[in-house]
Amino acid sequence: MKDYGTLSQAINKLKLEEGYEHDFNLRDEEIELKSSETTFAAHEFEVDKVLRFEGMSNPDDNAILYAITTADGKKGTLVDGYGISSGQLSKSMQEKLDLKQNRPIN
Repeated sequence: MKDYGTLSQAINKLKLEEGYEHDFNLRDEEIELKSSETTFAAHEFEVDKVLRFEGMSNPDDNAILYAITTADGKKGTLVDGYGISSGQLSKSMQEKLDLKQNRPIN
């Protein structure tokens, strides 16, 4: 398993070493590519990696980093403030981002 270090180090490594250059926002029923305001429904992207970060002293420091590839080949990252249960998401988005699915967690 690759050591990604802190959340900010992981984002930098994914961008510089693995080509995840875009930043995504999480919305109720889709993710949004910040730079172009393009949106992708749950069936239009894949989660390649899930990285979990836990704050040493403060639970508010917890975060999950998703490495995502869209159907049209855009690679980017999505940071969620500790899991899909922290917001109001559609069922399809919850299922897509669910950590309990058969997806490796690093």
